[in-house]
Amino acid sequence: MEILKNYTNGGWESSREIQTTDVINPANQEVIGKVPYGPKTAIDLDMAVESAHKAFQGWSQEPVMKRVQPLYKLKSLLEANLEDLAKTITMECGKTLAESRGELQRAIENVEVACGMPVMMQSEFSENIASGIDEFMIRQPLGVCGCIAPFNFPGMIPFWFLPYAIAAGNTFIIKPSEKVPLTMMKVFKLIDQLDLPDGVVSLVHGGKDTVDAMLDHLDIKAISFVGSTNVAKYVYARGTANGKRVQAQGGAKNPIVVLPDADIEMSTKIITDSTYGCAGQRCLAASTIVTVADDRGIIKESLYESAKNRTTGYGLDETIEMGPVITTESKERISGLIEKGLGEGGKLLLDGRNVKISGFENGNFIRPTIIEDLPLDGELVKTEIFGPVMSLIQLDTIDRALQFVNSGAYGNMACIFTSSGANARKFRSLANAGNIGINIGVAAPMAQFPFSGWKESFFGDLHGQGRHAVEFFTQTKVVVERWPKEWSRKF
Repeated sequence: MEILKNYTNGGWESSREIQTTDVINPANQEVIGKVPYGPKTAIDLDMAVESAHKAFQGWSQEPVMKRVQPLYKLKSLLEANLEDLAKTITMECGKTLAESRGELQRAIENVEVACGMPVMMQSEFSENIASGIDEFMIRQPLGVCGCIAPFNFPGMIPFWFLPYAIAAGNTFIIKPSEKVPLTMMKVFKLIDQLDLPDGVVSLVHGGKDTVDAMLDHLDIKAISFVGSTNVAKYVYARGTANGKRVQAQGGAKNPIVVLPDADIEMSTKIITDSTYGCAGQRCLAASTIVTVADDRGIIKESLYESAKNRTTGYGLDETIEMGPVITTESKERISGLIEKGLGEGGKLLLDGRNVKISGFENGNFIRPTIIEDLPLDGELVKTEIFGPVMSLIQLDTIDRALQFVNSGAYGNMACIFTSSGANARKFRSLANAGNIGINIGVAAPMAQFPFSGWKESFFGDLHGQGRHAVEFFTQTKVVVERWPKEWSRKF
């Protein structure tokens, strides 16, 4: 099987590293690719930065209207190849086809928003701040920027950054996750069809060696990262210590509060989708469901019935509602966390372990799982599971629920289901999270809004997407200008 190549200096090149790691289909353990993985990938990164730095000198001077033109074509190419890309995401990541299509649609929306860069980079101007003096602020690109992408959204997350970075005049290098590099390989075959100067966009494979090389390279001016909190802290600390701008999205433990006045049928469907969509492997997945005054267990019973009936299998089958988790190690880790919760006093309402899917017996499958009666100070209530596991907690009041929501270390998302405008307003104001959902189970911002995150869920100042991306990938320059009257009389 051919080793995946890098895309640098406008063409495909073999890695200097001969060691590889396998790309594995999580549904059947089939090896579907081999990716370079070793210390010499740092040399690949150096070569990519060299060509990107050279390309920046000319690309940054192109008019912004010209820089966005390739994005219009890229949007059309992504739309034309959406089905093929979606199948690739499903094969290497394990999602259902519907989830893969939705992910790609979000990527396309970010390309669309970035096409508005001529407006988003407009100068701010003040005339006559003093007699004969004008002042204005302009935005200029940073230089070479890099993205360290996670496994769970291989087609979407690089587009939180790439279109904004290059439209602003930067050059850009992507390191995809070694677990799911095939999607970006196909995306770069589309990028290769664009009228971009060599070196403006690059793709470099690898693992930690490549990451460290990106964090240490003096010619890389900014790093965008999405992944676990521990790695986000590492990326942020090492990157900023080397003088880089860093936006590092970390982990999450997202609570959803359900009040007794919520629409049970609607809430159940949305919460189930939030918890088990993408097999729980997304940073906006619901993790802990807090039912308020559900004395008769109506909400609990409804969630149980919905989870129990969710079909699990290989995502290329259109009837499947949930696919496998990414690796056998992830499956074992999630199963271990379930066992730990039981050891803390939790009770299994629904056990999704020890699953065998006909025809895919070796797949990394865990069916929807529900644990109740976990102690609020226990480890499982605080730990990001990143799998299809719902924790059910019963509290008496919305104030107690808010106290619980705000006690967590993470702050990526918090949601409430209610028909009370007053309680919804109270929740959105007081819940300590960057993304808030009101009768919404996955409060994923549209591309024109930043993907927020607080506390241990984000490290940095400016998030991905929208105007935050514009600000992150540009630096401001303020010009104070005087033209003496006697000079103007000469003309």
